[in-house]
Amino acid sequence: MDLRLKGKTALVTGGSEGIGKAVALGLAREGVDVAICARSAETLNKAAQEIAKETGRKIYAIPADLTKDADAKNFVLKGAELLGGRVDIMVNNAGSAPGGIIENLTEADWAQALQLKFMGYVRCTRYVLPIMRKQGGGRFVNVIGNDGVKASYWEIAPGAANAAGQNLFLSLAGQYGKDNISFVSVNPGPVMTERLTRLMKTAAHDMGLSLEAMLKDMDNSIPMGRAATTEEVADAVVMLASPRLHYLTGTMFEIDGGQEKALMDRARNK
Repeated sequence: MDLRLKGKTALVTGGSEGIGKAVALGLAREGVDVAICARSAETLNKAAQEIAKETGRKIYAIPADLTKDADAKNFVLKGAELLGGRVDIMVNNAGSAPGGIIENLTEADWAQALQLKFMGYVRCTRYVLPIMRKQGGGRFVNVIGNDGVKASYWEIAPGAANAAGQNLFLSLAGQYGKDNISFVSVNPGPVMTERLTRLMKTAAHDMGLSLEAMLKDMDNSIPMGRAATTEEVADAVVMLASPRLHYLTGTMFEIDGGQEKALMDRARNK
């Protein structure tokens, strides 16, 4: 099926590695020119060069720290300029938050969770919306996380930030449909990235367990028995970015191998 993405333009945050890089690559393979951002200029430039070489598309690397409003504004406005003045697709993806139980999380941990995982999305969205309204429409695909829709033991700070983001974009879908701007969110469960490994190591330490035990427990919580790959999440994002699915708005998609439903069923049956 032709996704009708060839010739479109996109901004992707957190595009230097993990899910963001996989999304940028997936979009470029479909003929989209992409501007990506991340905090590390070196890693970002390397990712842009790799994607451009493989796909032949224009890939622009714009370093940005999305905890800073000026950086978010520069990424959006400069990215739009480099992409010919249009932003057809905005993929909000950059964001991580400290894990831990409430007794151990500091004020700084909570502030960090909200500043990047939630406010980073707010900042980019605020600057993209006027561009999309002027051009007559656009598509937001927001990569958030299933911790926002299921109970979490150790990831309560990421879960709170995710829930805030999910509520925000459901609300915006109702406000900007009249401008032909649509919003969908994908909520991954565990995804095999370097960040997940770091989180699992920290969680194992906090809980007095081995890393192997933590990873086994994670796999056991997922009916499909494993974490997702970055490509599996990226494939969903790319398909949802397609104009063919533009009428889908105010909708969230869980990409978690059934984890959320299984945990809810487990809680009800206790």
